[in-house]
Amino acid sequence: MLIEGRHTRTIWLEEDGASVGILDQTKLPFRVERLRLRSAAEVAQAISSMQLRGAPLIGAAGAYGLALALAADASDAVLGAAYSLLVRSRPTAVNLKWALDRVAARVRPLPPAGRAAAAFAEARAICDEDVAINEGIGRHGLALIEAIAARKKPGEPVNVLTHCNAGWLATVDRGTATSPIYAAQEKGLPIVSKYCTLVGYWVVESGSLNRVVHIWSFKDMEDRRRSREKWWQDTGWTEGYLPLALPLVLSQESTILTATAFSPLQ
Repeated sequence: MLIEGRHTRTIWLEEDGASVGILDQTKLPFRVERLRLRSAAEVAQAISSMQLRGAPLIGAAGAYGLALALAADASDAVLGAAYSLLVRSRPTAVNLKWALDRVAARVRPLPPAGRAAAAFAEARAICDEDVAINEGIGRHGLALIEAIAARKKPGEPVNVLTHCNAGWLATVDRGTATSPIYAAQEKGLPIVSKYCTLVGYWVVESGSLNRVVHIWSFKDMEDRRRSREKWWQDTGWTEGYLPLALPLVLSQESTILTATAFSPLQ
């Protein structure tokens, strides 16, 4: 995905080749902060503190964490200790154990001198494979969205609901259930709301904990007022959407945001 006009993955090997970069998801959506992780202990802390979240991303991080440990000491003792430390950082994360098992199986037969390079290569492969998998989900899901759009009137929006942590931040790139949405938008299918444009969203597993943030685009405050009036006159909103949405919302706040110079809303 793009951040400040630059393609960015959620995890990457830094240019020094000895540290790993991530986005601190506890700071989103209010600011973008990048963290540099230099050891298995720092990776484990980032996982347990939810600075990175989502099963695929946690798996990729665990793989890099094991590689960082082996770069410092490639002995069997350190391999075992780093594995135990990382797998305990999120005991319920299936992808984490899978990735750790995969890296450990790759390096264990090797002499210590070759373990770190092999571990970093395996971690990069895990990341690249995750991106390819998500792109495949996007292609298959796009066909379903196109079929739905074909049954609608020209320009009528397609409604898409995703569940759980399915976005870009949960994976290395593009997301799982959101990948078809990105693919549909790139192709120009009308995945928009009825009265105004949905710019983006964060689900409860991203950004502030237990919070859902929707960002809507209006031309100005008068456009915002008119749009809200239309919502309340639409039974699809008052009878179809609100009864389902309100029980899920503990509180509601309105925040007025101004587009930055690099924003596509300008």
